[in-house]
Amino acid sequence: MTASLESAPLPVTEAGADAGLGELCVLMKLGEIVLKGSNRKLFERRLHNNIRNSVRDLGEIRLSQRGAGVIIVRKPGASDIEVAEIADRMAHVMGIVWVHLVRRVAKDLDAVTDVAVRSMAGRTGTFAVRARRRDKRFGMTSSELAGHLGHKIIEAHGYKVNLKRPDNTLFVEVDKDEAFVFTDGTPGQGGLPAGMSGRGLVLMSGGIDSPVAAHRMIRRGLKVDFLHFSGMPFTGPESIYKAYSLVRQLDRYQVGSRLFVIPFGKAQQQLKSSGVERLQIVAQRRLMLKTAEALADDLGAECLVTGDALGQVSSQTMANLTALDDAVDLPILRPLIGMDKTEIMDQARRIGTLAISELPDEDCCTMLTPRQVETAAKIPDLRQIEKRLDAEELAEHLVTTAQMHRPSFLGEAAPARLETRPAAVRA
Repeated sequence: MTASLESAPLPVTEAGADAGLGELCVLMKLGEIVLKGSNRKLFERRLHNNIRNSVRDLGEIRLSQRGAGVIIVRKPGASDIEVAEIADRMAHVMGIVWVHLVRRVAKDLDAVTDVAVRSMAGRTGTFAVRARRRDKRFGMTSSELAGHLGHKIIEAHGYKVNLKRPDNTLFVEVDKDEAFVFTDGTPGQGGLPAGMSGRGLVLMSGGIDSPVAAHRMIRRGLKVDFLHFSGMPFTGPESIYKAYSLVRQLDRYQVGSRLFVIPFGKAQQQLKSSGVERLQIVAQRRLMLKTAEALADDLGAECLVTGDALGQVSSQTMANLTALDDAVDLPILRPLIGMDKTEIMDQARRIGTLAISELPDEDCCTMLTPRQVETAAKIPDLRQIEKRLDAEELAEHLVTTAQMHRPSFLGEAAPARLETRPAAVRA
């Protein structure tokens, strides 16, 4: 959040300013939500709830909507450092396009001028002032206010003006009861508030792709739970620790994440013993999807999410993806389908999951892999294998072995195991 901290160069204090005027607070700009017409209030209400959830461990906040596209979050009496932490949390909340640390001052020209001049101290290069009045009753127009503040800044600091490409920009927004002064901001996540588009279940492998797929769907308003298949009892718990860490990182973007872990090693062994040979990978992925669908039914999830990218590996050919779709009735969302590995890695780095995904582990996907993998699996062959195994019953059994975890980035204590059958924890 370095850029945002720089947006408020006034002295960092251990307590808030008197009467709240001059206090540091957080101003957020919305994007796509503004275009939602008569449904906009529903999106705003969901976003407000998500904002409060993301900072619930930091104490009470005051949240207010300013028009269609601006939200202000205040915590009177908080130190600047505490408010900066709130701003950092806001940069991870879906639906917010820009996050600014701003000074809240009295709607008085002298007060605004004083804070504006102090905010620009110690800078180099050119500058510009951008003023906006949400309250048109203010005694100056936006351009007049910008000109006045620019003149005072030149007098105080001697900077040169560059209105097209300034090195520094001062923003002033005048509201009904106060004004806000700030400089730089931090880009937010954009998209839609998590939970606005329904619920989904992400198949979380522990690799690079599935966390990025999860992030992209959360950004489109999906509230997701996570399902990880471990190789236990034939592997150690490393892949579970890794999945837990990944979900904890992704929890920053939606809050309240749940991770379900199913030991899959014995089911893989059953598949291999049935003579699947080259079809092993596709057959076990179909079984994973059937198991995920059964769990999704318990959780009220309306879709499955995977990290498949067309042609990236042998199991992700067009024919094999078609065979996977045939395994379940729920829609399978593949937000990475047209992306290459470099693009996926760049996004993983940006959302903070790449370093975790690259940690070594032994997961179920690397177990019992045949020398040659079928790239054009035939659906009748796969159905025949599943008939011999009674795959539907096996999937139902696997769901009963699920362990539920709550990897919260807030650090809240939660039980590692709840009911044997996750229907008891339906959201």
